[in-house]
Amino acid sequence: MGVLSPQLGSIVPSSVQATLTSNYLNFANGGGNDFAQQYLPEIYEAEVERYGNRTLAGFLRMVGAEMPMMSDQVVWSEQNRLHISYENVQCQVVGGPEIGNRLTIPVTAGANTNIRNVIFKNMTVVIMDPANPAFTVKAIVTQSGTQDGLAAGVFDVIPYTRANVNTTAVILTGLKVFVYGSEFEKGSTLANASGQSIEPQLSVFSNKPIIIRNRYAVSGSDTAQIGWVEVAAEDGTSGYLWYLKAEGETRLRFEDYLEMAMIEGELANAAQAGAIAGSALLNFPTAAAAPAGTIGTEGLFAAINNGGNVLSGYAGSLQDFDAVLENLDSQGAIEENMLFLDRKTELLFDNMLAQQNSYGAGGTSYGVFENSEDMALNLGFSGFRRGSYDFYKTSWKYLNDASTRGGSSNFVNGDNIDGVLVPAGTSTVYDQLLGTNIRRPFLHVRYRASQADDRRMKSWLTGSVGGASTSNLDAMEVNFLSERCLCVQARNNFVLFTA
Repeated sequence: MGVLSPQLGSIVPSSVQATLTSNYLNFANGGGNDFAQQYLPEIYEAEVERYGNRTLAGFLRMVGAEMPMMSDQVVWSEQNRLHISYENVQCQVVGGPEIGNRLTIPVTAGANTNIRNVIFKNMTVVIMDPANPAFTVKAIVTQSGTQDGLAAGVFDVIPYTRANVNTTAVILTGLKVFVYGSEFEKGSTLANASGQSIEPQLSVFSNKPIIIRNRYAVSGSDTAQIGWVEVAAEDGTSGYLWYLKAEGETRLRFEDYLEMAMIEGELANAAQAGAIAGSALLNFPTAAAAPAGTIGTEGLFAAINNGGNVLSGYAGSLQDFDAVLENLDSQGAIEENMLFLDRKTELLFDNMLAQQNSYGAGGTSYGVFENSEDMALNLGFSGFRRGSYDFYKTSWKYLNDASTRGGSSNFVNGDNIDGVLVPAGTSTVYDQLLGTNIRRPFLHVRYRASQADDRRMKSWLTGSVGGASTSNLDAMEVNFLSERCLCVQARNNFVLFTA
């Protein structure tokens, strides 16, 4: 009898655990002997976290709070400045007893063309020209506004040390005028008592919540085919998931949207609110019922651009940063502030701080580093003090992530937001509902809630899977919903760093 030899491509089990040309399985080409692959493939069941922690939320949790509200709009009032000051004042040319000393406060924009002039007779004022530091005139007011027969926003003065405020042949523009006191003769009475009462004017701000929704669905058939995946989720949990892994990521993505919408939100103007509401593809109110301020919400960036401070082109020099301090002095002068920066700007701050210490031998002092050279050579600074201000610096992942505003210019073109300065602490505001002054964090989120329903973060199941048999749909649907808005109070103390 002849010897049985294995045929080409056949598989013959071996009596011993040995790798032979006749007993291996081919997984590469769907059949046949493949000498390049002699073993079963090693399959990793764990996911590779190649992007690290992918979530972006956390900024508002660090600097703000969340509080319920029951209305379609949140309204708050903020104090204005205490002292009387006007900018962009004009002074007419010399040509009569009052012409060279006649000043005009700029007319306000809008339908009301009358400026509210609260500079009255016998007040003493300082007149400055920001473009000419040597120009400073102190004067006493002789007559003012319609109360003395002048036009609204016009007042006359007599300087203390010169004949005329304007000694040139052209109209002076861009002047700044502020009141520093008053002067009356002995035994005097107020000639115009009704004009001496100054009522404080509050600045009223408002915002409206938006409804944020998302959904994840899986068919009933797919839930019966279980495939396990070992995961380590960004929320700190780890273990095995099957089809609900996608649901878990949908939830994480939605939680990021809750914060991103508060940062990037924008209120539509009148024209675009009508266009959005008039779209047949959307279910907003009719265009006639959607004036400006009824579509969208004002986010952090929009609020700072509309009433805050914007520093463009920060180059990392101490002079640039001192300009920020000078501007903070003119605002609320809040002592503690947080800096949330992208990587490029954070390194600029580190370099700026490192340059304030001279390295080398021969009695070098390392100052704030407790005179330790090793500490000084650690060029990552988390906090510093300049002038009377304390700053705490941190990297903001939202500005670094390539899927949002981040990415180096060498790889991904980033947007023009480089960082934001947020004052720490709380502000005092007047609550319209409570009728009293209350303290709130400068940044806080208001969400819709009542005794019947809490819309801070809702999730519910519908469909035929998981016991949620609430419809005839053969699937499991996971729904997410939130209704919220951001309140940016005392926005004049915020600074936005732009490219």
